[in-house]
Amino acid sequence: MYRTIILPDVLCGCETWSLTVRKELRLRVFVNRLLKKIFGPKRSMVTGDWRRLQNEEFYDLCSSLSMIQVMEQKKKLSRQSM
Repeated sequence: MYRTIILPDVLCGCETWSLTVRKELRLRVFVNRLLKKIFGPKRSMVTGDWRRLQNEEFYDLCSSLSMIQVMEQKKKLSRQSM
């Protein structure tokens, strides 16, 4: 769901964006919140307690690069095609 619906919608036209540090931070926060809602907490097999997943674990679960890395790749491809 994340790779097929959300990622293309959010990154539509990203090749023309000027990505400042502030915008990059806001984009990371948006993606992390979104992934937390999609995957939710995880139950520990050892203790049985619920815990929040770390950001890197979310990227492993959806087996995707971070949104910033995807944007950089799209910009490189856009420059090469010109």
